[in-house]
Amino acid sequence: MDSTSIQLPDSEIEDISLVDGCLTVRFSRAYIVKTMTGSSQKTLWWQAGTLVIRGAEALDPLPSGPAVCAGGDVDENVYTYRDMIPIPLESRGRTGCHLRLKDGNDDADEVAIRVVGETIRLDMTDTPKYIRHIAD
Repeated sequence: MDSTSIQLPDSEIEDISLVDGCLTVRFSRAYIVKTMTGSSQKTLWWQAGTLVIRGAEALDPLPSGPAVCAGGDVDENVYTYRDMIPIPLESRGRTGCHLRLKDGNDDADEVAIRVVGETIRLDMTDTPKYIRHIAD
């Protein structure tokens, strides 16, 4: 089965906002891993996109962008996606995210986006750009 997902570590976040219960996390450069059925190799791409959570409530004060993601979890009902977001993603129910952000200071408190919500979707924009093949 072909699979495509955003690799959260090192993906670049342009903007983070929560307005009227709608969280948007805009990725200026989301790193995408593509795997094709029958192939032992994977490929790395980048593309812009937006993670949208409606009915959103922030569990902590939101940081401001731009930022670089260090990893984290995206929740879709009973599924938790660790350090990745599947493409496509659109769901309702118990949703949320806990994305850790790099701040350049290992001794500081964690900088994170921690939000729960009612719906979640991922909107990719533009065309994916190829970077390289990934060895297993």
